Amino acid sequence: MAYHVIIKRNAEKALSKLDAKAQSIVAHWILDKLEGCANPRLVGDGKALAGTEGGWRWRVGTYRILGIIDDDKVVIEIFKLGHRSIVYRNL
Repeated sequence: MAYHVIIKRNAEKALSKLDAKAQSIVAHWILDKLEGCANPRLVGDGKALAGTEGGWRWRVGTYRILGIIDDDKVVIEIFKLGHRSIVYRNL
């Protein structure tokens, strides 16, 4: 079973605000590692996100990708991404 990635509007906006190099790194990481993976919990440096049900975070250098894994729909919904110093604010 391969997981499909859905990037929410807030995450798309945050990605577009990153500099070109960071955009490339984060976008390629999502496509290479998360899209089509068999188990997103084993990908990269992923950890459960405290305070959320099904929430996970993945580390990509100094950036973090926050998402919710829905096993029933086989979907990873990325709802926030950004630099590690600000991404956890207002969860």
